[in-house]
Amino acid sequence: MPDQLTNLRHSLAHLLASSVLELFPDAKLGVGPTIEHGFYYDFQLPRPLTPQDLPKIEKLMRKRIGQSLGFERAELSEVQAKEKFAKQPFKLELIHDLVTKGTTVFDELEKPVGKPSATITMYTTGNFVDLCRGGHVESTKDIPADAFKLTHIAGAYWRGSEDNQMLQRVYGVAFLTKAALDAHLKMQEEAKKRDHRKLGQDLDLFTFSDSVGKGLPLLTPRGSVIRRELERYTVDTELAHGYQHVYTPPLAKTDLYKTSGHYPYYKDTMYPVMKVDDDELILRPMTCPHHFMLFKDKPHSYRDLPLRFAELASQFRYEKSGELTGLMRVRMFTLADAHIFVAPEGAEKEITSVLKLIDEMNQTLGLKKGVDYRYRLSLGDRTDTKKYYKDDAAWERAEGVLRKVLQGQKTPFFEAPNEAAFYGPKIDVQVKKVNGQEETAFTVQYDFVMPERFNLEYVGKDGKMHRPIVIHRASIGCLERTIAFLIEHYAGELPLWLSPVQVVVIPVGLKHEKACQKLGKELREAGLRVDVFTADQSVGKSIRIAEKQKSPYMLVIGDKEVKSPKLHVRERARPASPSASADGGRGKEKLRLVAKKSFIAELLKKIQTKAKR
Repeated sequence: MPDQLTNLRHSLAHLLASSVLELFPDAKLGVGPTIEHGFYYDFQLPRPLTPQDLPKIEKLMRKRIGQSLGFERAELSEVQAKEKFAKQPFKLELIHDLVTKGTTVFDELEKPVGKPSATITMYTTGNFVDLCRGGHVESTKDIPADAFKLTHIAGAYWRGSEDNQMLQRVYGVAFLTKAALDAHLKMQEEAKKRDHRKLGQDLDLFTFSDSVGKGLPLLTPRGSVIRRELERYTVDTELAHGYQHVYTPPLAKTDLYKTSGHYPYYKDTMYPVMKVDDDELILRPMTCPHHFMLFKDKPHSYRDLPLRFAELASQFRYEKSGELTGLMRVRMFTLADAHIFVAPEGAEKEITSVLKLIDEMNQTLGLKKGVDYRYRLSLGDRTDTKKYYKDDAAWERAEGVLRKVLQGQKTPFFEAPNEAAFYGPKIDVQVKKVNGQEETAFTVQYDFVMPERFNLEYVGKDGKMHRPIVIHRASIGCLERTIAFLIEHYAGELPLWLSPVQVVVIPVGLKHEKACQKLGKELREAGLRVDVFTADQSVGKSIRIAEKQKSPYMLVIGDKEVKSPKLHVRERARPASPSASADGGRGKEKLRLVAKKSFIAELLKKIQTKAKR
């Protein structure tokens, strides 16, 4: 099934390119690989494409599907290929790289694959030819004409480099059936409504400023509440699990990262070196070397292990402008980071405890294992000594430990080759976003390299010096990204304990404002976050504003409420899950009368237990 779908999507990329060439005969072709849910193709065109062009291109693609065209493979020499694609400069560049470096024609990151070869493969479909390594349907008649759709146009630098030319990228989605396509498109519509960038602005949670810089979010007072609650919860929970929280500086000497080995791997995503007196300093892209220095500050014995240093640590990484996405991908972020120093024989037990902690925290956040997130075992490549530390036996032991822990979880997981950190394998916690895509949210990494490089030691039971294993771990991951996940997961309607404003008090008229202020003060003193509206607008408008702000509770105060010991409570209705619409499929808003003391006690209990509703 996966190969069938991949071949179908790959074939549609060819039909897309041939259709664009029919509309624009002078088009210069980039590449057109398959991606999750679909495909794309990059073009240099005489004019910018518009959304109105997409139906025209789709019509031409369906015309080709109806012609039952085959995909004929041919092998070309370098000379033949250059003659065939003489008017296609991007293809000529790919041919050159394929011959001299052994890269594949769809490999935009230029990762070498095998030995350089002078043989190039080409596929012909009707009168369209393209460089291609294969993987197609036998005939276009095998493509369901109603199960694909071109979705949007975007700019894309040639081969992903800002130093190269900007091309136009046309995206499409494709499935085996129309029903699967319709379900995907419905999910994408829902994802647009839940997009944290839109909701973040609508709910006044965060903003960006060109004067501050790209990828550097500014949290508003309302957004800061969410982060502060997550910080408190993280620290309190980790302390309860035996972690010791520390503070370390957000910059360090460059030599620290040269010792760790991070510098050659991450220098392209680090910020420039700062010359300060006689030192070269750099903003840290990770926290582990700082924690290693804390460990080395004094001697340790086996009785001290496992030693767990945790920190809410600010980190800095350069992300390309085109890759910045709201709070999901930023240039400065805060990681709920930790490094656990443990004896090798205790690693399995400690990693099991780490996964239990992650599951506990995810459950509190409302994420279900197997539904909202799953595990990925990211493995190294023994043959890639340039990327990975050379110690085959250590890799075997480390991957064996992680695999055994995951098998003991009795939860489905999958393995991914060549995704490990350079210093060891890792377990990635893959969170499913509302658009169906997965994002790595948390990691648990088994490190047998850094203890060697930093000469980390402890005194064992035998009185001799031993080398610990270091487990790198993030509990709720990057706070910015976690906030984005939660905004989208809850469609902005966060649980009570995370809501920026928990109760809105609304006066019916001017004469009720004093009573509202008094009630607001009483609720704040009880520990609730309260917003008291004024009476310069109608009650209906005030309710609509509170609903738009996704306020969990509204108290409307009029003559009856002023005289009564009971409160008139309006409780918002919230979609039950991300599959429910952000503005439809909702339950009814609850309206009830409740004694003030009981109302306060009810809310405080929900906050204390971090209830989802």
